[in-house]
Amino acid sequence: MVDKYPISWKTNKQHVVVRSSTEVEYRFMVIASCEVFWLLQLFEDLGVKKLVPITLKCDNQATLHIAATLVFHERTKHIEMDCHFVRDQLKAGVIKTSYVPSKQQLVDLLTKIVPLNQHQKLLSKLGVSCLC
Repeated sequence: MVDKYPISWKTNKQHVVVRSSTEVEYRFMVIASCEVFWLLQLFEDLGVKKLVPITLKCDNQATLHIAATLVFHERTKHIEMDCHFVRDQLKAGVIKTSYVPSKQQLVDLLTKIVPLNQHQKLLSKLGVSCLC
């Protein structure tokens, strides 16, 4: 069964220098959380309710750990403000996080070179089939 959910995907040049892939993932988790919060407010204004929690899927376990724990490490002190926003959204039940292995990331079709068999599996998840 194919899940049919809206997907938000965005790419842009970052305006800060990051020190790790975990930090990049976390900064984009914050951006996605803000987008979710805005959309939920819009839907509430339109009379649509009970859409929470929204699942944010991530392939970086360190990022998920930072989002879930209240412990700050030396390497994460510069993203502390972002940490508070995501944790507040998690605690309020607005979002939840879920680990997705890299091989199952649909966005990889658009951002990376993937092996043919993985490419075909990801295309089938999108509902794309061969007309041959």
